[in-house]
Amino acid sequence: MSKYPETLCAVIVSALIAGPAVAGPFGLGRVAEPDEIAAWNLDVSPDGTGLPDGSGSVADGEQIFSDNCASCHGEFAEGLGNWPKLAGGDGTLANVDPVKTVGSYWPYLSTTWDYVNRSMPFGNAQSLSADDVYAITAYILYSNFLVDDDFVLSRENFTEVEMPNVGGFIPDDRPESEYAHWRVEPCMTDCKGVVEITMKATVLDVTPQESTDTAEPAESSAATAQAEAVPVEQAAEPAPVAEPVLAAFDPDLAAAGEKVFRKCRACHEVGADAKNKVGPQLHAIVGRTVGSVDGFKYSKAMASDGGTWSEEYLAAFLANPKKAMKGTKMSFAGLKKDSDIAAVTEYLKSVVE
Repeated sequence: MSKYPETLCAVIVSALIAGPAVAGPFGLGRVAEPDEIAAWNLDVSPDGTGLPDGSGSVADGEQIFSDNCASCHGEFAEGLGNWPKLAGGDGTLANVDPVKTVGSYWPYLSTTWDYVNRSMPFGNAQSLSADDVYAITAYILYSNFLVDDDFVLSRENFTEVEMPNVGGFIPDDRPESEYAHWRVEPCMTDCKGVVEITMKATVLDVTPQESTDTAEPAESSAATAQAEAVPVEQAAEPAPVAEPVLAAFDPDLAAAGEKVFRKCRACHEVGADAKNKVGPQLHAIVGRTVGSVDGFKYSKAMASDGGTWSEEYLAAFLANPKKAMKGTKMSFAGLKKDSDIAAVTEYLKSVVE
């Protein structure tokens, strides 16, 4: 007996046989209508085929990205937690643990547009307009230093953007070069005498680490014993810790810092006419009292700090804002490279006029 009511069965059968039958083992279904195909045929090819009309600027993309993407990918596409980074990773693809981002790894810009258009934002896919997707894609390019802040992406100039890793992929020739070697009868009995573990997935942090003996190496123990044998009165006085010596202004380093500072322009301005944005203006910040810009609503931690933005304090804050100042509402996770921190610090030293 059917578990469906008789009337429901009739409806199901009617739906299955509606329209012209398609040849197949079950004789069910029909040819899809053009509008039905268009509803899921959303792919965009590297040559721009499939792109709709529209355009979007970096400036618009900044706000749209902040509203729809930053909760997972960070305000600057730097990634949050286990959510993927979309920017950075330059020169890391040959590393043991490469950082694969849109800028460092993806060979075609169409992949970015297509993925955002069909799958993002997470949990609310295909809610963005074509102009929104163009703007978000432009902002991701900007976050990877691939376009300037006044760039506008459209269908007309889409194919003019060449991704850095476009030459990093090769055609898949495995059907011709390898498949023939696999088309043999598999061994099913007594195939291998001994099975040995030759590699571990330590890079992925999925291999449990065995506990190890914490005993000190022999040379360390010998050095300790020798140190203990020296009478207290003969022990050398510890060398005084030298104060860091600040280098003279480096114009080349400042120029490099201006490029890295693009990550900061989404929230901060510099220059004689700089205005407060999401964050306070940073013009002439080096030597300025922390939390002293008029008209900006600071966090309690920043407003009550009372210190001075020295080069050292500024560098520490750029590296890890939340560690350098507990309670700051700064959402940026921090610059990862010491060279970038030094460059931005040098650049901020230069913007004083």
